[in-house]
Amino acid sequence: MSSIVISGSGLFTPPHKISNQELVDVLNAHVSEYNEQYAEEIAAGKRAEKKPSSVEFIEKASGIKSRYAMVKEGITDTRIMHPKLTKNAPTEPPEMVLMAVEAAKDALRQANKQADEIDMVILGSSNMQRSYPAMAIEVQQILGAQGFGFDMNVACSTATFAIVNAYNAVVSGTAKCVLVVNPEFTTPQLDYTNRDSHFIFGDVATAVVIERQETATSDSQFKIVNTQQFTQFSNNIQCNHSYVDHCYDELPEDNSYFFQEGRKVFKELLPIVTSTISGHLEQNGWTVEDVKRMWLHQANINMNLFAAKKLLGREPEFLDAPLILDEYANTASAGSVVAFHKYKDDFRAGDKGILCSFGAGYSVGCISLEKV
Repeated sequence: MSSIVISGSGLFTPPHKISNQELVDVLNAHVSEYNEQYAEEIAAGKRAEKKPSSVEFIEKASGIKSRYAMVKEGITDTRIMHPKLTKNAPTEPPEMVLMAVEAAKDALRQANKQADEIDMVILGSSNMQRSYPAMAIEVQQILGAQGFGFDMNVACSTATFAIVNAYNAVVSGTAKCVLVVNPEFTTPQLDYTNRDSHFIFGDVATAVVIERQETATSDSQFKIVNTQQFTQFSNNIQCNHSYVDHCYDELPEDNSYFFQEGRKVFKELLPIVTSTISGHLEQNGWTVEDVKRMWLHQANINMNLFAAKKLLGREPEFLDAPLILDEYANTASAGSVVAFHKYKDDFRAGDKGILCSFGAGYSVGCISLEKV
């Protein structure tokens, strides 16, 4: 059987960059106003005092120094503190579709493919800006792709799970050439008044093209050697916003926002991640020394370094498991693909790598790759 390859990858970086200092300034201004407004209730123990933040705290806790945003207006305004969006007409594509299209064009160029050679489009994201029609179908229509498309969501493992779905479709003959797009429009989900999470996410979109090696004509091809997926339920990372919310009499104030129990996630998820990757290597007959690079999910510098050190048995060097957190922040499921896209060009034929995501669910997606 012909090998299945990733024949191209693409990246769309949004136009606006936001520094940690900008977020700290607006948060601290809000904290000062809040504590002054509710001083009596805070003193009486009826309301908790809010704490200010700092650039040093953010970088130490996460490794994040900046992030990109599709819409910056409103985020750094203490009167608004969220992206100030304009509702598109039903006939206009939403931001996620526009992001996906740009990443797709980049991936198609690298794969040396025309859009009409694509016969399946998968759009995967940790949040869906629209329930239906599937945004993948709109991406398909804008690009001029053929076949069919669908949306999917497995939180921060969506990108790798989508690639596995694409791989299986090509193996089974359901499709010949699949475009996977991962637009992560994450900035609207953040509570910019929350010291512990206001800095975490940034916007980005990635894309990959997957096909049989015999049809691939690009200069950069990575054979998909093996895939592995794992899920175990946990609600330690969650977003409870739902289309049924308008049916409730009362909702928590932070119902639509990202929430996590960070310490529990670190303690519970990382052993699952490292054991999954170790088992995956064993299935391949590979040792960790055989692997040139691990493109890991970009959630938190401490999580990534812990996982890499555990697997390697030593302190990792940058290119062992490259980080893009400092520039892009946490970009949900797209993070590992951003790392792959930016740090794959030095691979030579036979070099091996592991693309791995992990996140809410819990979920882990692991894909072993070999440069053709």
